[in-house]
Amino acid sequence: MKTKNIMIVGVGGQGSLLASKLLGRLLLSRGYDIKVSEVHGMSQRGGSVVTYVRFGDKVYSPIIDKGQADYIVSFELLEAARWTEFLKPGGKVITNTQKINPMPVIIGAAEYPQDLVGKMKDAGIDVDAFDALSLAEQAGSSKAVNIVLMGHLSKNFDFSLDEWLDAIAKSVPAKFLELNKKAFMLGRDA
Repeated sequence: MKTKNIMIVGVGGQGSLLASKLLGRLLLSRGYDIKVSEVHGMSQRGGSVVTYVRFGDKVYSPIIDKGQADYIVSFELLEAARWTEFLKPGGKVITNTQKINPMPVIIGAAEYPQDLVGKMKDAGIDVDAFDALSLAEQAGSSKAVNIVLMGHLSKNFDFSLDEWLDAIAKSVPAKFLELNKKAFMLGRDA
């Protein structure tokens, strides 16, 4: 199998590392060679966080270069737009429509860009944007945005629902399992 590349992007504290862990477990259970690389900016201060997930028959490097990502899964709208140059032709952006103001916006030095989904689509990018935060809250916790997004991503792969749910069960504490299963299904059905 040709190597597939998924970038998971967001802001520190949104759960991108759990999302990559879940995805990694699923892919390993399927027997793929997988490489995961985490790039932290000022993540503890609300800065950008990027995780590269690469899988296939044989993967030699954990890094995704510009123009190589099959999917960009974004927890925040501006982060989706920020990383689009990494998307390959025919790739897809799956993004939460939530907006989290970066520091320049917070201090009044810049404005949050308007109509980012429209701008990405105008640039010819396949964008699947939806309100993952509302679905996470419906599942029981705003912190479940990561699992909602994994549920939405799951529609693009031929892995069974049971395989996804097993990866969730192995990735989250037992006391949060039902909430996360519900978040996953809400994302999958969105």
